Amino acid sequence: MPFTTKIKSGRRISGRKAMKKFWIIAGEASGDIYGAALAQELRQIAAKNNEEIDIAGMGGKAMMEAGIRIKVDSTELGVIGIFEVLKSIFTFIKIFFYLLNEVKKERPDAVILIDYPGFNLRFAKKLYRLGIPVYWYVSPQVWVWGKKRLPILAKVCAKMLVIFPFEEEVYAKTALQAKFVGHPLVDVIAKRKDPAIVRDPNSFLLLPGSRKGEIDRLLVPMLDTVVELHKKYPDLYFTLAAPREKIAESCREKIAAYQKKYPGLPEISIVTGNTGKLQQSAGTGLAASGTVTVECALSGLPLVVGYKLNFFTLLLARILVKLFRGFFTMVNIIADKEVYKELLQWHFCTKEILPAVEDILPGGKRRKEVEKDMERVASMLGSASELPALRRAAIELYR
Repeated sequence: MPFTTKIKSGRRISGRKAMKKFWIIAGEASGDIYGAALAQELRQIAAKNNEEIDIAGMGGKAMMEAGIRIKVDSTELGVIGIFEVLKSIFTFIKIFFYLLNEVKKERPDAVILIDYPGFNLRFAKKLYRLGIPVYWYVSPQVWVWGKKRLPILAKVCAKMLVIFPFEEEVYAKTALQAKFVGHPLVDVIAKRKDPAIVRDPNSFLLLPGSRKGEIDRLLVPMLDTVVELHKKYPDLYFTLAAPREKIAESCREKIAAYQKKYPGLPEISIVTGNTGKLQQSAGTGLAASGTVTVECALSGLPLVVGYKLNFFTLLLARILVKLFRGFFTMVNIIADKEVYKELLQWHFCTKEILPAVEDILPGGKRRKEVEKDMERVASMLGSASELPALRRAAIELYR
């Protein structure tokens, strides 16, 4: 794990106020994107206030490109499940204590934690004991894992900025100030929307996930479904969107192995780094549960959503996890109804995926209902014409 250890010390610049120092800790791909955009907004506020600002922390490619001093590269840290975390436990411990030592040396004015609760909650406790203010952006899903964490969060966090409207009520009975600032994807998708792109009813998009474990568990059922769709709807063509080349290569390997056993699989184009345009142009999709489902709802792409956990994580989840509002897909939780058909574990199989997909294909019996519900979800998450969500968050964090 490459660590960046060069430290930029705070200093006073002639004609300017003392330097403000922030850390941003992001462990997943979505957090990396939000962290990068948040840093840009913080810098703009600092410039308007005639202040110097220094931003360091843990993140990936987006945060690096945003000029953040990266202490730890988090590109491959986004693992899901107890078993997967245990396999990487010594890496996480090493990173944890490295960052703890660095934060003691640098003493930032505040540390901004983005989601990633397994790591960040432990780090927040240490920061609280050090007297360093903790701001949390993108709430941990305490409404899934139970509310025992709420008193801890209320104690160690100075402020919680939430991106889903229902989350304010989750924290309402605690002393922790929680504020809905809008979802950053509203602004991201509004900016990247291309009016020249027309949705193609024959284009089918596969979104198997951003982690290797997701690809391992979800891609084969997706390919099984592609084979059946191709038989029934020969005009459909298939594209797989991968977030980065490493995931794309993993998909290529699995598809090649699948084709040897099942030569009836049609051609699948694998595209890296162009997910936004594909979400706008595809007619229908099949996706792993995650942030991508919110992106698709905001882009107007009807989906069927699935997820599979490994056996040990599933056993623990059955004991600990209570589905909030009865769903595991964020779009459905926001709407408080099943907008996207969701299939968990053994239900994510061709027998159940195929009819669910057929219902939302152009002309399908649920298509218009899903389109209407996606519009409602988008309106609940905020308007791109308002102050951008990340700017609202940055204003709250800079105070």
